[in-house]
Amino acid sequence: MTTAVLLIDLQADVVRGCFDADGVVARSAALADRARAAGTPVVWVQHHEPGLERDTPGWALADGLARRPDEPLVHKAYRDSFAETDLGDVLTGLGATRLVVAGAQSDFCVRTTTQRAAALGYDVTLVGDAHTTTDTEWDGVPITGEQIVAHTNMYFSGLRYPGGTFGVARHDEVPLGG
Repeated sequence: MTTAVLLIDLQADVVRGCFDADGVVARSAALADRARAAGTPVVWVQHHEPGLERDTPGWALADGLARRPDEPLVHKAYRDSFAETDLGDVLTGLGATRLVVAGAQSDFCVRTTTQRAAALGYDVTLVGDAHTTTDTEWDGVPITGEQIVAHTNMYFSGLRYPGGTFGVARHDEVPLGG
């Protein structure tokens, strides 16, 4: 089993206003450093859309994060990091069968991508303390970013697909390597 770390949308304008954004960015940076030290590939995903155009300051990675030139960068325009991107080809090229996922936003791109990865047959570990989102409201009910993060962790901890292994782990405890 080959593991890859997938860091989704940890961009300046995406994390702005998110729950514990500075902590999530710091833990994601520590995760990337751990992965590099273990020889585990790190794959970056960055979203673009009107108002979040490529190569603008808001599109750039949040302060404290740095992609190395040899680390793949996947550009996406949908919540699903696999939709109309080369992510599948990148992961195949790396021989990845297990993904360790962190990023923003928990209730959109992180959840959609982890669910899709599971359905595609990848084993997936969600990094429970390294994803984030903003407060929101649905049908007049306020929902905090902290609640969304907790619910995403709860949801993913019970995910089941045939033959797959799924779980949630802290950034400093998730197994890397292999």
